[in-house]
Amino acid sequence: MKVARTALEGATDFGGFTVSLKPYPDTKRGCGETKRGLGAAWVVHPGLEYLLTLFPALKRWAKLGRPFAAGLCCAFVFALVALIGASVPLWAQAQQTSQPPWQQIPIPKLPAFHPAQPKRIELPNGMVVFLQEDHELPTIDGTARIRGGERSVPANRIGLMDVYGEVWRTGGTKSQTGDQLDDYLEQRAAKVETGGGMDSTTMSWSCLKEDFDDVFRVFEDLLKNPEFRADKIEIAQKGMYDSISRRNDEPSQIAGREAAKLVYGATSPYARVPEYATVAAITRRDLVDWHGKYVHPNNIILGVVGDFDSAKMEARLREAFAAWPRGAAAKDAEIKPEPAKPGYYEVNKTDVNQSNIQMVAPGITRRNPDYFATAVFNEAFGGGFSSRLFGDIRTTKGLAYAVGGGVGAGWDHPGMLRLMVSTKSGTTIESIQALDEEIADLGKRPINDEEIKRAKDSILNSFVFRFDSPEKVLQEKMAYEFYGYPLDFLENFQKGIEGVTKEDAARVAAKYLHRDQMAVLVVGNVGEFDKPLSSLGTVTKLDITIPAAPPGVMPEQGEHP
Repeated sequence: MKVARTALEGATDFGGFTVSLKPYPDTKRGCGETKRGLGAAWVVHPGLEYLLTLFPALKRWAKLGRPFAAGLCCAFVFALVALIGASVPLWAQAQQTSQPPWQQIPIPKLPAFHPAQPKRIELPNGMVVFLQEDHELPTIDGTARIRGGERSVPANRIGLMDVYGEVWRTGGTKSQTGDQLDDYLEQRAAKVETGGGMDSTTMSWSCLKEDFDDVFRVFEDLLKNPEFRADKIEIAQKGMYDSISRRNDEPSQIAGREAAKLVYGATSPYARVPEYATVAAITRRDLVDWHGKYVHPNNIILGVVGDFDSAKMEARLREAFAAWPRGAAAKDAEIKPEPAKPGYYEVNKTDVNQSNIQMVAPGITRRNPDYFATAVFNEAFGGGFSSRLFGDIRTTKGLAYAVGGGVGAGWDHPGMLRLMVSTKSGTTIESIQALDEEIADLGKRPINDEEIKRAKDSILNSFVFRFDSPEKVLQEKMAYEFYGYPLDFLENFQKGIEGVTKEDAARVAAKYLHRDQMAVLVVGNVGEFDKPLSSLGTVTKLDITIPAAPPGVMPEQGEHP
């Protein structure tokens, strides 16, 4: 055993590591006999030391003097050292730089984004069709987007699109009621849905491939021949009355609604809300007239995605729609924002213990050359957990439940520039001042290279998940068609984001964030604020009282609608 000890005791250099196997100190046995045995190994490298305890069995074998034990000890130690030695390059590199090893892992450049392109077809009557094959599942889905929406509704019929979008489906067709359609579609695990929006209405279907012909017939019939039955109109109106009665329950809903009025103007289609009187005024004739005015093939963009052959699907759609005559083209009037004067606006809600704060102003459109720069700035400044606002106001100062925002971009009208903070009532004024400091600080401490890189990585790394299916790509392409954007806008997005620099971020921050041009809205319990809002400037108190319903519209207390 002396040979084994001689071989292992002492120090050996291996791959840059110093290996030393030391004996345990003398230990006494029960019989009083003193023995020395192999006990532990040190693997030493400058600045690094690992203590490796050998198996007790090796110690017993060494005590017995068996040559096999010595060989096994050697094999064990050197195999272990070889494993550790494989990490030497990374370890050595870490000693030469201040970065931890995980930050030194090379990250390859994102590949160019080339999603599967849908086939675009334009029928002679002006209907635009996009076909996107996807054979992963035996389903076929389709969506028709029709120009014309709530922003084209007269002021005395606000809410028309909500009623129209519901009753279009529930009212059924001239040959089948909505309830009959429900039964027919449920038997096939299919659906046909309708909806109304700010600038368009939609009708969609979803079904198994084998049921496509049956379901598409329902879709086509409902698109061309809706009935708008009176009983379903009444049900839709009662649902809206209920929504109106509860619209002041949630502070966040109040804040969003009133902020839109401050940016676009109280009477703007982008800010106005339905009232009892405007909903009660909606008649079946209004729905029929709207449908006759806007639902024409030249106002429709139809997208179909799923398990089909494009040539056969094109033939089927031509058969259904090619003979449908054109109608008058939908036209939307240009609606310019009429922002409120800069200052402080207050909504007193006494049943809450926190404040919703919004600083707002008009934003930009996606056509703006600064769109990509503002997207990166928004992410760096107020876009998420790693943003500057979150780090300073929530993490460091502990003032906010939620904080963020940026320069909003709309498709065909300016979005909203909005910075938001949710805080407890007792830190309302302090939180507003913290936001003020962050805006002012951008001039002295602009977004730096590290923040720009983190923001761009966040946008680009999440980008693929926004368009990770053929259906999502199809919907985006339909939006470009609808708003008149280049169809390759999606493919150019990655390049646009990658080209943004810190100088671009500083430029758009200085161009669009003007604190003296912003309206500050606070929704909260005024009596619990740390200071009066008037300590910051002139305050305008907003009245959010819901106008009374016309006689006979709402049920009397105790009655059931």
